[in-house]
Parts: sequence; C-alpha cells; structure tokens
Amino acid sequence: MIAHHVLFWLKADTTEDQKVAFRKSLQTLEDIEVVKNFHVGTPAPIERAVVDTTYTFSLILFFEDLAAHDVYQVHPLHKAFLEEFRVFFDKVVIYDAH
Repeated sequence: MIAHHVLFWLKADTTEDQKVAFRKSLQTLEDIEVVKNFHVGTPAPIERAVVDTTYTFSLILFFEDLAAHDVYQVHPLHKAFLEEFRVFFDKVVIYDAH
C-alpha cells in the first residue's frame, strides 16, 4: 500500500470562488481507477504545537502499490488538475509512505 499525502498552500490572493473550484477539481481525482481510498480536507481546528495548520488543502490518496501510484501520476484527470490549478500553488509538499 502506498499513501500519497499532498499539502497545498494556495497564493494569498486566491479568491473563495477559486478555492471552491480547486476543491471540486481535487474531488475528481477520486474517480481515477487506481485510487483505493481518498480524502480532501482543510486544517482541523486543533491547536497543538506539533500540528501544522498553515496549509489550505490536504489531499490523501491510497494506492495498492507503486505501479498504481505511477498510473495516477500520468492519468488525464491528474494532468488536467495540474494544468488548470498549478497557477494557484504558493507551495506544495508531498509525503509518500509505504
């Protein structure tokens, strides 16, 4: 199993409508056939020194194996998301674990 966790910090001037569109596009990634489990979220209201709540969106995907992860990376839905929405990224951090 591969866990693919992506944290997005969007640019400060991103509007609420753009954030809604961004989230809707993230949701389409659930339709990629190799995605086993999926979650899109925003920072939970948890105040602890070790919890980072500075990001805008969190995307967590689970794949059966590395081959499935590789399919996801070149899938048309993933490519379409990146092409349309990467202009909003201020910062992106990815954690992959197996």
